[in-house]
Amino acid sequence: MDMSRIAKKLGFSESKQLILHAAELRRLADIQFDSSIIGIGEICKAIICLEIAASRMEVIFDHHAAVKLSGLFEKAYNRSFNSMQNSIGIKKKLHIRELAIQFGCIRLIPFVQKGLSLYKDRFIASLPPSRKASTDIMRPVFTAAGFYLCAKRHNYMKILQLKIDKSKLIELAGTSEYEFSSVSASMTDLCFDVFGKTKEKRDSKEDNGNHDVLPEKRRVDDDGPLSDDGEERLACMKRKQMEKHVLEE
Repeated sequence: MDMSRIAKKLGFSESKQLILHAAELRRLADIQFDSSIIGIGEICKAIICLEIAASRMEVIFDHHAAVKLSGLFEKAYNRSFNSMQNSIGIKKKLHIRELAIQFGCIRLIPFVQKGLSLYKDRFIASLPPSRKASTDIMRPVFTAAGFYLCAKRHNYMKILQLKIDKSKLIELAGTSEYEFSSVSASMTDLCFDVFGKTKEKRDSKEDNGNHDVLPEKRRVDDDGPLSDDGEERLACMKRKQMEKHVLEE
């Protein structure tokens, strides 16, 4: 089955540029990726190329229809997608709008955009000048984590009632649960005002003068039992680990 016929089944019969781009990706995959190793058939390979092309061209793509047409279970399709994309050297893109459509929560888009923009500014500001230019915080895991945290916040505040499958988000981002959790902790710590759920104001006497603007500047006392803000300090430690992970990418 050629690329045009598969594209037609997915509703892209008139998208000539998309089909051409997908065909180029397929030729590249034939050279650099041995699909037989993980059991990907030619039809599935073409479908994945179409989805990659749609993502690169920022065209809305029906992921569910693609999975159904491929004949694979969704987890197997996502693994195949990530393997092929990595093999041909293309960085995965994950768009907020695509996630919003897939999970049925279009109203969440502006909140996620605001949160990610704020996180980027605060995260970059916390780094030394020598590291600011080389830091990449636009990878799919950041988009997925921001989307998930916004959904949780809206559920808690009863603004929207959303059901977001965390495992599915992790698969779509092509990341691990550890990295996803680390990024989520970092985002919550730096941008609690847009990603957090609740936070009681502590008594000024309990603050001990520890009242800096950025969470990473707060002191963490090593002596004595863990206080009520122990979870916050743990999140701070995780965020610092994530900063190191991001900078090493």
